[in-house]
Amino acid sequence: MRVLELQAAGDLRLSHRDSPAVPADGVLIRVAWAGICGSDTSYWKSGRSGSAVQTHPFVLGHELSGTVIAVGDAVTSVRLGTAVTVHPASTTGPLPTRLADRPNLHPQLSYLGSAAVSPHRDGAFAEEIVVHESQVRAIPAGLSKRRAALAEPLAVALHAVSRAGDVAGQSVLVSGCGPVGALTIIALRAGGATEITAIDPAPSARERALRVGADRVFDVGEDLPGEYPIGMEASGAGASLAHLLRTVAVGGIIVQVGNLPLDPISMPLGLLVSRELELRGSYRFNDEMDRALAVLAETPAADELITHTFPLDQATEAFATASTGESSCKVLLEFDGS
Repeated sequence: MRVLELQAAGDLRLSHRDSPAVPADGVLIRVAWAGICGSDTSYWKSGRSGSAVQTHPFVLGHELSGTVIAVGDAVTSVRLGTAVTVHPASTTGPLPTRLADRPNLHPQLSYLGSAAVSPHRDGAFAEEIVVHESQVRAIPAGLSKRRAALAEPLAVALHAVSRAGDVAGQSVLVSGCGPVGALTIIALRAGGATEITAIDPAPSARERALRVGADRVFDVGEDLPGEYPIGMEASGAGASLAHLLRTVAVGGIIVQVGNLPLDPISMPLGLLVSRELELRGSYRFNDEMDRALAVLAETPAADELITHTFPLDQATEAFATASTGESSCKVLLEFDGS
């Protein structure tokens, strides 16, 4: 089978490997579609994503859909031929009591396509992958595998919205309308937010935000009408967070879902005190995959986020396109295209 290996920063190569063996509790999936995430492009450009640093070649990717083609002898919940997606996280050992109901913070967590562990965890950019039975999620009838490849990043957005509390009936400001921001808009709409305002410097991103559910969009620097008890920072830019610290209503909540840089940044944190704001981080997700699939099944507009698809042998071009935010949103690699 073909796999897409990152040898080192800037060096993506198609390689051939044997099909993976299927353990008793494992499920073998023929990949149909796989999305390129910001963490994938970060590894490609710099050999690292956040604090995870690549030390040897591995396979990227953690957003996928496909079809079950084999199951282990002990598997009882997954059937051959089922269209599925995958929860990319697996853990080892017990979850500390203080982190009850927050498995995304498990101290011994491994994620598909991640260099955070050694040896690195191979991911979804392969024609076939094997995962534990517990990681498999069936795609609802009527939902295409193409759109279902958005389930993992939508689960990230749903988790971020949950970190804000009950958004039903709320007015929310979303800063950044790239893939994470656009999916956050979909998640907010699913959560019952009554007015969603979005900010982005790119006209195409603002237009896309309107198509997926934003009520109003503004360019960076424009005056914003109204009051926003909740702000969602989805760009990962320090200037965006600083703007929310000044703009979200007094006593409001800001959720940081975009990946901020690890290096120090200048920030007017005194506003957290004088305006009594709450700044909440949001990391990956817990059990929101099933909800993500249900929301995608009910949201045809999510197809608007998929701006480009590429065959596997054009992976370098796909990564370059995914790194150019002004012209792309979500970029998918096509494997069998089913």
